[in-house]
Amino acid sequence: MFIVEETIAGPDAAQIPKQRGESLLETAVRYAEERHWDVFPGTWLEAVDGVQRCSCGDAACALPGAHPTRPDWITQATGSATVARRLWTEQPTASILLPTGHTFDAIDVPETAGFLALARMERMELTLGPVTLTPDRRMRFFVLPGASVKVPDLVRKLGWAPASLDLVALGEGAYVAAPPTRYGSRGAVQWACRPTPANRWLPDAEELISPLAYACGRDR
Repeated sequence: MFIVEETIAGPDAAQIPKQRGESLLETAVRYAEERHWDVFPGTWLEAVDGVQRCSCGDAACALPGAHPTRPDWITQATGSATVARRLWTEQPTASILLPTGHTFDAIDVPETAGFLALARMERMELTLGPVTLTPDRRMRFFVLPGASVKVPDLVRKLGWAPASLDLVALGEGAYVAAPPTRYGSRGAVQWACRPTPANRWLPDAEELISPLAYACGRDR
């Protein structure tokens, strides 16, 4: 089970569990071993003249320390805890990235809409999967694979044009950064809803799309 500290308050009275200082290596191994998620190591942060810079060498990197190291990153992804341990032993400070489209897809929305949707989902007594909160103020709701194909039509059925909402489903060919990966000096990815035995079985996108689309519509 993942260990968390006390929760911290967020918008709309939502709470975010803050993960303790477990090593990236042990965390990556846990994701593979306990959740059966594929993982792969991304870039990492290096101190350059007292400033945290991305290992990619780009001083203007948009995701410092939190993106793939190579174009064929998908070939690095592994669901083996043994392989994950070897990869992070070779580079202990590498970010933890999770490819979408295999064991889960993710629905990406702005933080404000995400918190509003979480409150609404709680009132609706919906069962959630894990949800991350990133330092660039995005929330990613983990759902069953296939969401990236279904979400546009689901949004249209609710009366919205997909392009009008800041909502996108991440599927095959995409990835998410997992806690406790850091985005440069902006902070670390956190769990808004942490992985637990209760949410091992993920919801379908169809179960969550209504409150998410509603929240994104209000957030425009």
